[in-house]
Amino acid sequence: MHFIIYGAGGIGATIGARLFQQGEQVTLIARGAHKERLQAAGLEFVSPEGKVQLAIPTVGHPQELDLQDPNAFVMLCMKSQHTEDALRAVSPLLHPMAGITCVQNGVANERMSLRYFRNTYATVVNLPAMHLQPGEVVTHAAGVGGILDTGGYPGGVDGRVEAATRALTRAGFSAKPDGRVMRQKYAKLLTNLGNIVQAAFQEGEDTQAISRAMRNEALACYEAGGIACASRDEVRNRRAAGYRMEDIPGYPRTAGSSWQSLARATGDIETEYLNGEISLLGRLHGVDTPYNDAGVEIARRSITQSLGPRYFSRADFMAIVNGR
Repeated sequence: MHFIIYGAGGIGATIGARLFQQGEQVTLIARGAHKERLQAAGLEFVSPEGKVQLAIPTVGHPQELDLQDPNAFVMLCMKSQHTEDALRAVSPLLHPMAGITCVQNGVANERMSLRYFRNTYATVVNLPAMHLQPGEVVTHAAGVGGILDTGGYPGGVDGRVEAATRALTRAGFSAKPDGRVMRQKYAKLLTNLGNIVQAAFQEGEDTQAISRAMRNEALACYEAGGIACASRDEVRNRRAAGYRMEDIPGYPRTAGSSWQSLARATGDIETEYLNGEISLLGRLHGVDTPYNDAGVEIARRSITQSLGPRYFSRADFMAIVNGR
């Protein structure tokens, strides 16, 4: 199996690094200064086990690869707002029997991929990683590298799922075949609704009520839409086999991926595929979603006005909620 990591940021490069260290065939697809640094010096991979430099083959575009191998397994690891462009780029090149899995937050990517590829898979990703400097990724996960359960989309398990999860397990992850993995991804989405709160709100603000309201809106949408979602107990039991966080001297833990997007001034953010997914479900099923709508609005203002992380107050947010 040839693992092609499309989107070699924090999540993608961490997965690629651990697979590469176990002797798997891995190629990274990266862009910009990060790609240039990876090609020139390799990946600096920092974990509780230490710091290593890994000469993982890296390209800047799928067209630089021969993707006519039916054993290719493309792991989409970019943010959801970049998925459509990635699918368009890889679709003319990938062997029709090859596989592609969405190792991403949110629940919209698999449906996008299925338009292009019959062999589409879903991977729930629970993996702490930071990518703030070109050529470097940091993970504070110890014991287990993260949880990467994988299944077919819209459902089922096949030989490719079993082979991929075996390889990921050998690489130090907890990865189980799960034919109903989208239930886990909808449960993970509930957690990710708070990403914009963590990223955009000033430190010290009491945001628990806001996060709770976002989650409650999502659960109401799931019920109205008949959407299956793993329960709290299921999630808790699955995460019991997961990683533990360890400090790494010189590499303090930062906030999550949305905070990193604002801190790196990438010019985009994933919120429309997280909170925006709940807004979409609400509009489809007649459920009001003012808190998730406000989360999307806060994200848009942060990006379009280049405000950076932790700019807004709770009062700013509630003004948007109440002014709809």
